[in-house]
Amino acid sequence: MGDTIAISGLQINQQILGDADAVPVLMLHGWGAEISLLAPLAERLAPLGYRCYLLDMPGFGVSEDPPIAWTVHDYADFVLAYMDAHHLQRVHLFGHSFGGRLGLILGAEHAARIGGMALADAAGIRPQTPAWKRARLGVYKGVRDGLSAVGLRGLSDSLRGWYNRQYGSTDFQNVSGVMRQTFVNVVNEDLRGYAGRVRVPTLLFWGDADTDTPLWQGQLLEQLIPDAGLVVFPGAGHYSYLEHPLQTARAMHELFKTLTLA
Repeated sequence: MGDTIAISGLQINQQILGDADAVPVLMLHGWGAEISLLAPLAERLAPLGYRCYLLDMPGFGVSEDPPIAWTVHDYADFVLAYMDAHHLQRVHLFGHSFGGRLGLILGAEHAARIGGMALADAAGIRPQTPAWKRARLGVYKGVRDGLSAVGLRGLSDSLRGWYNRQYGSTDFQNVSGVMRQTFVNVVNEDLRGYAGRVRVPTLLFWGDADTDTPLWQGQLLEQLIPDAGLVVFPGAGHYSYLEHPLQTARAMHELFKTLTLA
């Protein structure tokens, strides 16, 4: 738990570690996570000369939900607003999973605000849905919409609830209200086109046992991002940086110390 700051009309939980005159690093967590999962890395970065800005993004941790369902672009705009609130013209960026999605957009659309970027097990590459899953979804939508069209809205809603419980991901089921539609908005957008336009030196960290964002996605991002390198942690999962926080911090330092934010 940190302190609260108002950004874009929302009360946002944040924590800042490191000396006031140190090099700023903005740290973005993954979907369903919060700043407590960034702290172990920040605690290793701060002694290397960095001031780490950690925040619960809207709808996560103890920060307020966005007023309406957001897209990943809304979150990217929010990150810029957070930087402006702290008078941060440029920062180095760390993003895990969902935070990596934001990094791809920021690195492509707002490269002037980012010095160097480190993305761990980043999301943003949408895998091809198997034909049988597409067919199942098509049948479900047809029946659901048919029930609604003939006035059986209650039955249609019951079917929707059953389908989501049966086939929805854990991330989808563990949120409610505005964040459920936000999740749909976020995961349905493939960002590989943005990856190809990233204009920021980028270091990718990946666990080769990651089942949420498999290693092939990291390898693809390494190919797509013009100036990128990939560090693979054998046996690590989706939170590879937490399994190897010291190695991650040192590698980030090796990249960031070669770059200027002036």
